[in-house]
Amino acid sequence: MKSYILIIALIFTATTSFSQKKKTTKAPASTALAKSGNLSMELVKNNLYLFVVNKTKKDTILLKTYTATAAPTDCKITPFTAKGTPLNLISWSENAITETKEKTENKVQIYSEIWNTATKTKPLANIQGITNIKEIQWLDKLKNASQTVEKKRNEGFEFSLTKEGDVKLKNKTQENMMVFNASSNVYQNAKDLKKK
Repeated sequence: MKSYILIIALIFTATTSFSQKKKTTKAPASTALAKSGNLSMELVKNNLYLFVVNKTKKDTILLKTYTATAAPTDCKITPFTAKGTPLNLISWSENAITETKEKTENKVQIYSEIWNTATKTKPLANIQGITNIKEIQWLDKLKNASQTVEKKRNEGFEFSLTKEGDVKLKNKTQENMMVFNASSNVYQNAKDLKKK
């Protein structure tokens, strides 16, 4: 009888020790919103940062500080060369919706910043705002009849980067061609450069 109890106890301990599996630890997921080469964009404690990883150190550039409710979306890093200088187009957008009983506004702001990461300078920055408005307009004073009206409001300039590294800023009434000046590390209006 003692041998049966001993065999059962031995089988029980052997099966429980083999049935437990080791837990695999997963590497933490990257919090990068966008990556390109040695650059990455990350949102850390409501601050949007651009991290530049060099061989010896990691540089940090603050792009924007956010409130707890807002966050960046559609983050992109586009490397390019203008006049022999390596630059990076950092872009992201923000979306804000404002609703009342009679009006809804969906505002999208598109941020486009060109950074020279070697000197940690920003030669050009642009913010374009697009607001889609949906509004109920009353046709009489007693508010018996209404119609829904949709409008689109654009603010700022539409940003586009050319293959040569030049920037085209365009809105409804004007268009500016911006050319990179490597000696001063800024973008200048092409019309101003032609006058000189």
